[in-house]
Amino acid sequence: MKLGRIKHRATIIAESGLIDVERASKGRFPSDLDDLIPQLAAVMSWFESERPAVTDPRTQAELEADLSQLDAPLLRPRQIFAVGINYRGHADEVDLALPPSPMIFTKFASSLTGPGSTIVLPPGTVDWEVELVAVIGQGGRNIAPETALSHVGAYCVGQDLSERTHQMACSPAQFSMAKSHRGFAPIGPWLTTADELDNPQDLAIACDLDGEVMQSARTSMMLFDLPTQIAYLSSICELYPGDLIFTGTPAGVGLSHQPPRFIRPGEVLHSRIEKLGALRNPFVQGSAGG
Repeated sequence: MKLGRIKHRATIIAESGLIDVERASKGRFPSDLDDLIPQLAAVMSWFESERPAVTDPRTQAELEADLSQLDAPLLRPRQIFAVGINYRGHADEVDLALPPSPMIFTKFASSLTGPGSTIVLPPGTVDWEVELVAVIGQGGRNIAPETALSHVGAYCVGQDLSERTHQMACSPAQFSMAKSHRGFAPIGPWLTTADELDNPQDLAIACDLDGEVMQSARTSMMLFDLPTQIAYLSSICELYPGDLIFTGTPAGVGLSHQPPRFIRPGEVLHSRIEKLGALRNPFVQGSAGG
C-alpha cells in the first residue's frame, strides 16, 4: 500500500486512483496520516477486505509528474533519528574512521517538507545526502535484531540536507542544528508499507543534481543494517509509532568533491530509491537573515 498526504489528508494511492481514508472509511480512520500510523495494520486489513471506491481519479503517474501536489507524508513524528557514517564509501570520502556502533544524531520535525517542495537556501554551503527512511509502525524498547524489521511500518525516500559551514564551525562538528533548517528533511513521495518490499536492505539508491548523478549505491552497502540500527536505538530510547530513522547516506556528497560542490539557487535535486519513488526539490536563494 502507498499512503500519501494530499491537501493535509491521508490518501491511499491505488492503481485505480486516490482514496481519501477518512471519507472512504466513513470516519473509522482519521484524516491525518500521523494519527493513522498506530492503526496501519487495521487500515491495510480494511483496504484488502473492503476495496473502497476511488474518491479522486488522479493517478500515481499524475502525482509523480507534479510532486508539489503531495505534502510531506508525516509532519509530527515524536523522534527523528539519523545515522552518520553508515556507508564505507562515505566514511572514506570525508576521511573519517568507521564507527564501532551506529553514530546517531537527530533532525528536528520543523525541517520536514514535501517531495516536491521548493527549498530556500540559507547562508552557507548546503549539501545533499539521499537516504532510505524507515517509519516505525510498532514501538518498543530492547527490540531484538531478529524481529526488528517487524517493527517497521513503512519506508520512504529522504534527504538529509546539511549546511556544512555551520556543521563544521565547531570542533567536534555539530550535526543536528546544521541539518534542521526549514525544508532540510524532504521525505516521500509517499509511504510504502513494509509488505510491499521483499528486501529493503538491497535497494538501489541515488541522487542527481540538475541531471548530474552525484550518488549511486545500494542499501546493502550499509555498515550497520536497519535491524542493527533499531536494536541499538531501542536499547537506549523507547521507539514510538511514527518515529523516523534516516538510515545513512552513501558516497558522493558535495563536501567530498575537489573543489567542494554545493547546491546553488535554481538547481533541482532529484532523490530516488528503487520501489519507493522519488523526490524532486528545487532550490531558491534565501535572504542573509535566513
